[in-house]
Amino acid sequence: MPLPQPRSTRQSPPQPLRRPLDMPGFWLLLGLSLLFGANNLLIKLGNDGLQPVFFAALRSFVAAGALAGWMIWRRIGFRFDLWKPGLLIGAAFATEFFFLFIALDNTTVVRASIIFYAMPLWLAVAAHFLFEGERLTPGRALGFLLGFAAVALMMLAQLRTGMAEGGSLLGDLAALLAGVFWAAIILCARLTRLQTAPPETQLFWQLLVSAPILMALAPLYGGSLVRDFDGFQLVIFLIHTLGAVTAGFVLWFWLLLRYPASAVASFSFVTPVLSALLGWLVLNEPVSALTPVALALLVGGLILINRRPKA
Repeated sequence: MPLPQPRSTRQSPPQPLRRPLDMPGFWLLLGLSLLFGANNLLIKLGNDGLQPVFFAALRSFVAAGALAGWMIWRRIGFRFDLWKPGLLIGAAFATEFFFLFIALDNTTVVRASIIFYAMPLWLAVAAHFLFEGERLTPGRALGFLLGFAAVALMMLAQLRTGMAEGGSLLGDLAALLAGVFWAAIILCARLTRLQTAPPETQLFWQLLVSAPILMALAPLYGGSLVRDFDGFQLVIFLIHTLGAVTAGFVLWFWLLLRYPASAVASFSFVTPVLSALLGWLVLNEPVSALTPVALALLVGGLILINRRPKA
């Protein structure tokens, strides 16, 4: 679930020449897309062992420690002078995952993946008003309409069929809010002084600030903090925390330095498809005839939203 890269206002040093996408890069990107696609599945499975908000809090604590070790080894600055925007982006990060973990406790991976990964739609609308040169062209507006139709289709289907397709309207709404706050994180990174910081520093602030916030919110969700935590749940927690959250993002940043950004970003379009597919295959979640239609609309919309005119 990689974040788009914020633009920097400072003059950047000459960038290294990026090689065309080769076979090792292709397989790394495909594997990384599968890992990010499995993110919602891992959260869904992990919620069986830990209360969702408590799970999110523990994940932030452990991932922040692992990322801090990586940054010390690589001599990447923590930039404690950025504490004000750091608190802001950390609060947005906490809110995003508060809603996402609750969503996956109340709806299916298939439904949550389609609704949550519509995030670029909300970001495109905000960018239309906030950033020069990022207005909604007719093509991008069509992309927004296609993606919005996908989300509306899933929500209306839930209202019509109720529990027949799994999940609940509460879970779907939580997934929608999680996507909105994901877009808010990117806006924080682009509109504050965090845009001058390395991506690892931005992620560290998100994890560091979100951990205590989520821990404080966990009792409000109710229920026991530990549900049925065993060895299998520990494996799920470590794969999600150290794999998808920490190593996954570090590998993503490395690939962006090695290969053209357009080639790396193109693999993001398969993430919601893989996520929904894993929910169906692994958890045997119900899938209606509308689901592939919604997925096709969403992917088509994301492609149009992210297209840039040729120079």
